[in-house]
Amino acid sequence: MAIEKMREVNLITDVEHIQQVLLHVRELDCFHPELAQRFVDSVHGLSTLNQSNPYTDTLAKIHEISNACSIDPNLDVKMDLNFDLDELNQEIEETGKNYQLLLEAKKEVSTVIEEDEIALEQLKKIEKFNFSFDNLFQCEYVKLRIGKMPKGNLELLEKFNKRPYLWLKLTEDEKDVLILYMTTLAYEGEVDNLFTSLKFTRIRIPDFVHGKPEEAISNLEEEILSNKDMLKHIEEKTQIFMDEKVNKLLAYEKGLMSLSKTYDLQKYVVVYGQRASISGFIPESEAVNLSDIFKDCNNLDIEINDPYSDSRLTPPTKLKNNWFARPFEMFVEMYGLPAYGEIDPTPFVAITYSLLFGIMFGDLGQGICVSLVGAFMYHKMNMRLGAIMERMGIFAAFFGLCYGSVFGNEELLNPMFHALGFEHKPIEVLDGNFTMTLLICAVAIGAVLTLCSMLINVYTHVKKKEIAKILFSQNGIAGFVFYGAIIAGLGGTMVLNINLFTPVYMVALIGIPAVLIFLQEPLERLLEHEKMFPNGIGGFLMEGVFEMLEICLTFLSNTMSYLRVGGFVLSHAGMMLVVSVLMQITGNASPVVFVLGNIFVMVLEGMIVGIQVLRLEFYEMFSRYFTGNGVAFKSIN
Repeated sequence: MAIEKMREVNLITDVEHIQQVLLHVRELDCFHPELAQRFVDSVHGLSTLNQSNPYTDTLAKIHEISNACSIDPNLDVKMDLNFDLDELNQEIEETGKNYQLLLEAKKEVSTVIEEDEIALEQLKKIEKFNFSFDNLFQCEYVKLRIGKMPKGNLELLEKFNKRPYLWLKLTEDEKDVLILYMTTLAYEGEVDNLFTSLKFTRIRIPDFVHGKPEEAISNLEEEILSNKDMLKHIEEKTQIFMDEKVNKLLAYEKGLMSLSKTYDLQKYVVVYGQRASISGFIPESEAVNLSDIFKDCNNLDIEINDPYSDSRLTPPTKLKNNWFARPFEMFVEMYGLPAYGEIDPTPFVAITYSLLFGIMFGDLGQGICVSLVGAFMYHKMNMRLGAIMERMGIFAAFFGLCYGSVFGNEELLNPMFHALGFEHKPIEVLDGNFTMTLLICAVAIGAVLTLCSMLINVYTHVKKKEIAKILFSQNGIAGFVFYGAIIAGLGGTMVLNINLFTPVYMVALIGIPAVLIFLQEPLERLLEHEKMFPNGIGGFLMEGVFEMLEICLTFLSNTMSYLRVGGFVLSHAGMMLVVSVLMQITGNASPVVFVLGNIFVMVLEGMIVGIQVLRLEFYEMFSRYFTGNGVAFKSIN
């Protein structure tokens, strides 16, 4: 049950050097800073740092260029902090202009190539005709159109032969025919409308096409080749430019981002006159390295103090557990972290959660499956719950071995038990005579865990030196003796057939502790040298009777709550028995029923059992020894 030991740290320097200090603070992954406002509100004359960020505009320019150049921000480049900001702004502006010129040249040449290739494709359709484009398109009183239309629509042209136009078929294929038609300026709109109604699609010949089709095609092909060579040259020049600038831009960008983010840390800086400070907490193991980390900072004083040296600050909690317990920190964090100096309940949760889940979900085959699924979820999908499932599955498999249950089969392991010298399985869940024993064992487990929770609570208050809570609380020594005596007495009577409830036993181990619990608050005030009954004895007695009744009912309900442990053992065995019966009914489909039934039970009951065990942890155990009022350790990174 470990919580990382902390040290309070004060970093004090001149205001003019604070950005240099912040730059190093930002790189720390083990420093929990405290907001400056905590100190400013308590001391007159202090203020927070409020300097404007000079790197914002420069960063925006670099981001714009990086996005335009599609620079990969994940390239491994060491940041550059050695620059003059004015000179860097000028260099970035020139870089942006030069890159934009290259982009515009590339776009312009690409557009020309695209237009030429479209024109070439159109010209090749009329290559065999011997006419000059110059003569056609220089006609002053006649308009010409070249395009294609469906072959079937040629017959329709005969219906409109009285219209003022002439047409000529140039080429044709299986579906379309390429035609040329001409008309006068006066009838241009009318004729264009007619041909459009016949699904005529115009092919536009660019203005730069001259001469006969064959000659125009040759000239266009030469122009396209020339432009492609030019485009290749521009691309090579762009690549050379990028190779020269990418690493440099990224180095500047990372350096600027690092410097810029130091201005986000101003909320942690306290300013008093010409000096400024940053306060926070650091793990004790890391504190020895601070002097090396800040060795190049000018005029910096580093103070390392006890975590409680400043009464305004609450030391944060950073959990530190072994490989088995570490995943269960997730459950503890769901409830709340322990305060610094308290006990970390994670190891206790890890053991009890795994144990209870294993008992309630005992099945060798299913437990192994749960563990394997958990391993996949944790190692491949990086899900914290998967690591918990790994451990839960192992415990479920162990208890499944004790129950002799493999995917619901209660007989499969019998030969192994016989070979080991056992006449029967260690635990026969489905035996009707075992049911009462199982429920009694579940209550016994609950009683033991409740007593363990009380002991943890006692230890916690011993560390805090809270004598009254150690001695008189219902979760302290008085409560431990009171509850333990009742459980021991009931156990002796029911299991060993021994009556422990003698007068001496009742008075010494039940009566006196009950009175101490009843008088907890007055005795606590007595230890603090205060008046025992400040509001009168009558009011205290009335309130105390109801509180004592509530305490007794809580003990009872907490203990009975563990009956669910035995209930789910029987529930799991019963559900698998249903799957077995269905397999017998379905005949040839029994393998499918076996697989689907086991998956259904693992998913449904596994989820329900997991939730129920978590409920036992939170309500029956945490409520006795854990408050969860700690402050989480939050590093800047």
